[in-house]
Amino acid sequence: MPAPRMTIPTETLLLLAWLSPAFPTGGFAYSHGLEWAVEAGNVSDEASLLGWLGDILARGSGRSDAILLRRAHRADAAALAELCAFGAAIAGTRERRAETLGQGDAFARGALVWGSPRLAELAEPIPYPVAVGVLAGDHGVAEEDVTAAYLQAWTANLISAAVRLVPLGQTAGLRVLAALTPTILAVALETRDATLEDIGNACFRADIAAMRHETQGTRLFRT
Repeated sequence: MPAPRMTIPTETLLLLAWLSPAFPTGGFAYSHGLEWAVEAGNVSDEASLLGWLGDILARGSGRSDAILLRRAHRADAAALAELCAFGAAIAGTRERRAETLGQGDAFARGALVWGSPRLAELAEPIPYPVAVGVLAGDHGVAEEDVTAAYLQAWTANLISAAVRLVPLGQTAGLRVLAALTPTILAVALETRDATLEDIGNACFRADIAAMRHETQGTRLFRT
């Protein structure tokens, strides 16, 4: 009998590699302000974590990152420098800026293993979603796929932080991730035709959390 043929798309394996917790972006070190939110009592259980992350995805930096990623996926080399500057400028706090640029730089260095002409030419500090969008575009990974995968990985990373901080059980964290799947897909779809002018942030409490975290007495995370 003939040997079975592999039908797994190469693009799927690329996304699994690039957005794996093992990819050296240092994402485990960032909580996106969650550490202060837990100390302040804003996030104290499964339900409050679900609400907090759902809002950030739909109305905050999750949605903004999705738009930046999509624009980077399509951008030519000339437009990328401006996109990087814009992505850094919209970070609402010092820690948020350090988070997106630190992870973006680490991702770009790791991405050179696969090769990326546009990343290799960039001299500017690069926000994390921009780096992911550029690499995916250079390797022909569909924009829809990488946007949804990025949001899923981004959400899972923050849930992992919350599991340690609250603390929550692993199963509770998985329930939150499963419950956020419709929001992740909705944000991915809603940002399909969005432009940079559509970027906005209505998650003021999350921004305050990021600001307060800078002076928090006891910290496990960098943000």
